[in-house]
Amino acid sequence: MLTLSGIRKSYGGRTLFADASLQVNRQDRIGLVGPNGAGKSTLFQLILGRLTADAGEISMERNVLVGHLPQESAPVGEETVLELATAIDEELRDLKRQIKAMDAAPDAVAEDAAHSPHARFAERGGYQLEARAKRILAGLGFRERDFERPARELSGGWVMRAHLARLLVQEPDLLMLDEPTNHLDLDALLWFQDYLRKYPGAIVIIAHDREFLNELVGSIVEIRQSRLIRYRGNYDDYEVQREANEAQLQAAYEGQQREIARLMAFVNRFRAKNTKASQAQSKLKMIDRMERIEAPVGDDRALDFRFPQPERSGLKVVTLADIHHAYGDLKVYEGMQFQAERGQRIVLVGPNGAGKSTLLKILAGVIPVQRGERRLGHNVRSGYYAQYRTETLKPQRTVLEEALDTPQRVSEQFVRTVLGGFLFQGDDVFKRVQVLSGGEKSRLALVKLLLDPPNLLLMDEPTTHLDLSSVDALLAALDQFEGTLVFISHDVYFIRSLANHVIHVQDGRLTHYPGDYQYYLDKRAGRFSDPTHPGAAAVETRPVETGSRARSKEQKRLEAEERQQRARRRKEQQAVVAKLEAAIHALESRHAELAEVLADPDTYQDGTRARTLNLEMADVADKLEEHNRRWEAEATRLSELSS
Repeated sequence: MLTLSGIRKSYGGRTLFADASLQVNRQDRIGLVGPNGAGKSTLFQLILGRLTADAGEISMERNVLVGHLPQESAPVGEETVLELATAIDEELRDLKRQIKAMDAAPDAVAEDAAHSPHARFAERGGYQLEARAKRILAGLGFRERDFERPARELSGGWVMRAHLARLLVQEPDLLMLDEPTNHLDLDALLWFQDYLRKYPGAIVIIAHDREFLNELVGSIVEIRQSRLIRYRGNYDDYEVQREANEAQLQAAYEGQQREIARLMAFVNRFRAKNTKASQAQSKLKMIDRMERIEAPVGDDRALDFRFPQPERSGLKVVTLADIHHAYGDLKVYEGMQFQAERGQRIVLVGPNGAGKSTLLKILAGVIPVQRGERRLGHNVRSGYYAQYRTETLKPQRTVLEEALDTPQRVSEQFVRTVLGGFLFQGDDVFKRVQVLSGGEKSRLALVKLLLDPPNLLLMDEPTTHLDLSSVDALLAALDQFEGTLVFISHDVYFIRSLANHVIHVQDGRLTHYPGDYQYYLDKRAGRFSDPTHPGAAAVETRPVETGSRARSKEQKRLEAEERQQRARRRKEQQAVVAKLEAAIHALESRHAELAEVLADPDTYQDGTRARTLNLEMADVADKLEEHNRRWEAEATRLSELSS
């Protein structure tokens, strides 16, 4: 379907691509990854023909329809949301406008029914298109009353959703999506993920959501050292394969360097002796004929930071009592109650518009309480990381000026050191905030939090615009954070890694699930899908009746059954972990044996044997990584069952 051969592209002396090649076939599912600035969006622009490669060739099969969702700033005119979603070509758009004008003028002269805009619209499948567009819009979070709203009235995120709906309605042969999850809430993301699983065309996705990639793609293409490297499998498979490839390449490089050193030692020793000069010359020719192995050089720039631990707060960190909040006539909360305790990591989930961001802003004190009370506990300091970074950053300031604007007394040298850890190096600190990319603004906002660490951290979509390595670094820092965390995220991997308490927000109600994200999913999908059921272990913050004595006995019986099942599952899980540990021990022993053999220069006298041993070592490393990954997952599960 699509072939890229030997592509070269440079910007201002910096080479983004050098001899980059890629083949995209029908029904391929490809995740395109690489650090911020590696050239992912540029590659899309090259494929679309909006940029020209310096060298190489890009070829596309005839009549292939390509659909592209940019990362930001898709255009919008005077059309309604539904008109935008069904605007898959110019003729259908014009027909829809004509029909709308005719329907608005009932006294207009009747046209020939066979050649009317209505007939042509029906012939083109326009009416079925509308029904399909409405289903897709609903899946992406639009309400029926939004369909006829002018698209220009929507926020940028909702405009992007409407454009995404248009692409899904159009159903192009090749769908190119640049960070499509940035503008979706969790419910819309899960719907979108399920929709793409059944998509009939090829998909190439730029995404920083690990779980999204794991669920969808069949291969990962990494931009690394100006080339496109393809790995089969999902993102987890890619990580394992890449590490094994790096280890194999490193071993091969070191082996070759040892062989070169051995040959050169012979040359240096005997080149001046007449009896050995010819042999020395022969060794030099052997070195010249070698196909040199390049040393693996990491070119990823990742964040390297951890949150300084804040002062310890009291047990009750923040309390909201009888909160009423409304935007005009729209009532968001009536009598809402909320409390967070020290050490909790609470994720707020629920449909878009349910009030999650409003709740976070009330907790942060960003918006005042209209009625009710917000109480901070003993020694509590809150820090708010906004979804829209410009809410907390001054556009006219430089990066350095913005970072220096902190209540803490810090030196410029210390601030520049911290900024360097967040990839603001050299003259980058003198950039104006207004010209920063989304990822740069996110990193700068993190710097400001780091320089003035709170013990109540409130974060709204913290992973948006961060690349995967930066998300991993943020997770590592938050995992060590000893304060209290309340956050909103659509990144399922991020949620699974952090949350130990889930609050579902909908229709002004907060339903608590005292467990991790999987616990929340199990409770909502299982026999206790109704959170008010006594076995659901979920508590609404609105008053509910206690229930009868029979209901209490039934609850105790269910809890006893659950304890018995948990003990049985724990015993089974212990056996699984023990078996994996034994397999890992055997693999580690074999890996050590192979490393010792490959470290011996004599091994490389027999090229075939050396290659076989290198391949076996890579295979063992691959299996070891897979077993360790499985052990970590199974050991975590055992820990959860034991707690």
